[in-house]
Amino acid sequence: MGKDHSIKTDYPAQVRKVLIATLILNVLVALAKAVYGFITNSVAMVSDGFHSFFDGASNVIGLVGIWIASNPPDEKHPYGHKKYETLFTIIIAVMLFTTCFEILKKVYQSFHEDHKTLVTQTSFLIMIMTTGVNIFVMLYEKRKGKQLGSEFLIADAKHTKSDIVVSLTVIASLVFSRMGYPHADVIVGLIIAIFIARIGYEILKDASNVLVDTVCLNTRAVESLVNSLDGVRGCHDIRTRGSENSIYLDLHVLVGRNLSTEKSHEIADSIEETIKREFPSVVDIVVHVEPEISEK
Repeated sequence: MGKDHSIKTDYPAQVRKVLIATLILNVLVALAKAVYGFITNSVAMVSDGFHSFFDGASNVIGLVGIWIASNPPDEKHPYGHKKYETLFTIIIAVMLFTTCFEILKKVYQSFHEDHKTLVTQTSFLIMIMTTGVNIFVMLYEKRKGKQLGSEFLIADAKHTKSDIVVSLTVIASLVFSRMGYPHADVIVGLIIAIFIARIGYEILKDASNVLVDTVCLNTRAVESLVNSLDGVRGCHDIRTRGSENSIYLDLHVLVGRNLSTEKSHEIADSIEETIKREFPSVVDIVVHVEPEISEK
């Protein structure tokens, strides 16, 4: 029902490994598109290159964020530092909006100038090869993000997914530019800006769910599990918060009104052990034990 415990304990190292690998690929892709885009005066290729560059920059941000988030709880942060990963995820969204603004500036300038794009076979070759790399990176990050329960990797995979769609659009603009439609390149730049803004919004929305403590676990499944345990007469007020791989949970449990404090404590311990075993992403549980109200 949950993830392997070894994955959970080695979480920071495994996320860092994914980010370093994708960082190298993203930098190579960004350089190829941006440099050749400047050479051929292609707004679409340069815009796509900037987009890919921020993929690499987000990897660096992720490395810093994961390092901070992996620090253990301390006196000032009794719940740990996990939300720093969410904070750095928001930075990715801000970077996307910044990229969007820069692209819109370039589009505006191009509409007011005599814009001409040089389209060569190399242009198509670079775009096709870099798109292939982006597809690999997106699938790799998405798979690892789900396996590790990393909201940052999943967000970054969405970022890379946007690169794929954008790159396909750029290829289409190169085709139209070669057919004699010079404004196709600039129009695609505008489309890219809108698409980037949309991805930024989605990432910001997902991150905000963590910050505002949106429910992150199936509480009905927890209720059913707890009610099946010996000594439990019922449970209610189940609350969860946190992120996919770091969930905090509290609940109220009804037990026999004549049970001793020691027995009630044993039941609470059993509940904690069972929930953590069935839902490994739960890192902390608070069980409020209450006596069952007898019927008159």
